[in-house]
Amino acid sequence: MSAYSNRKVVLNQRPQGEIKDGDLVIKQEPVRDLKDGEVLIKTLWLSLDPYMRPRMNDSKGYMDPIEIGAPIVGESVGRVVESKSPNYAVGDVVTSYSGWQEYSIIPGDAPMVYKVQDHGIPLQAYLGVAGMPGRTGYCGLVYVGKPKAGETVVVSAASGPVGTVVGQTAKQLGCRVVGVAGGEEKCRYVVEELGFDECVDYKAGNLEQDLKDACPNGIDVYFENVGGAVTRAVAKLLNSGSRVPICGYVSAYNAEDASKVETPFHVFGAMEDKPEHRFFLVTEWQDKHQEITAHLAEQIASGKIKYRETIAEGLDNAVDAFKGMLKGKNFGKQLVRVAE
Repeated sequence: MSAYSNRKVVLNQRPQGEIKDGDLVIKQEPVRDLKDGEVLIKTLWLSLDPYMRPRMNDSKGYMDPIEIGAPIVGESVGRVVESKSPNYAVGDVVTSYSGWQEYSIIPGDAPMVYKVQDHGIPLQAYLGVAGMPGRTGYCGLVYVGKPKAGETVVVSAASGPVGTVVGQTAKQLGCRVVGVAGGEEKCRYVVEELGFDECVDYKAGNLEQDLKDACPNGIDVYFENVGGAVTRAVAKLLNSGSRVPICGYVSAYNAEDASKVETPFHVFGAMEDKPEHRFFLVTEWQDKHQEITAHLAEQIASGKIKYRETIAEGLDNAVDAFKGMLKGKNFGKQLVRVAE
């Protein structure tokens, strides 16, 4: 056995509704010795993202469910500490889907592993606005939403890493941008710091009228992140020929029976004048991974894309941070600092 010991958060039992004590537990085990061609990575930063919650359910979605006893899925930034592969040297920093654990072993030719190029931005940004969430926002907006200058773009979860990139990119493309977020502080940040034209507080109790006031010319592109009441309010304002990239609908992720949830597909599919709408995955543009990552990193470095983070310290706090994120308690990208 190697000199390393690994702590990991595993799926102990499938949550029924909200995550409860005993659903996710921390286990510790020695790290085995590397075989030829393998690489040992020490996790530095862990990304927490809403898509992880549906994968805890025993139902086939766009990705397979997590197996009982397996680490919770997730992308991380890590440092190579041992290598028996010519593709990686000790000290290389990479992004990989290591899951919620302190160490991971990968084949030297594993897909979806990328060396981090130094663009002068913090490492953890490669899990947020310069990472999968940022690429998701950029690709969904540009390639599915296809906004044109002068159009009105609305994005829900506007202060999060996906919404942050969607809104600021849409502004660069000459659009009127309206965010939807929860609470005065987030809405103020979205307008004053991120430069959106307006932001509607869905918690203020007047969602439909506030959204209508913010979008006097209707909505041409709606970037869907949350579902529920926001989706229903948006649907009433969509213009003919509108486009709706569907990234997710986090408001339903803690539902006890997913089959009874009203999804954005139900709402938009029932409309007489249906918008062009579809679910998408950022992996559709995997061949552009490095190109778009570099573009977003350069935008961050130059100050053209601003963002916020919420950081939990240590793997022990990952579960509570994740539960809070699903309820919108985080501000910006939710991260876990696992090691220095």
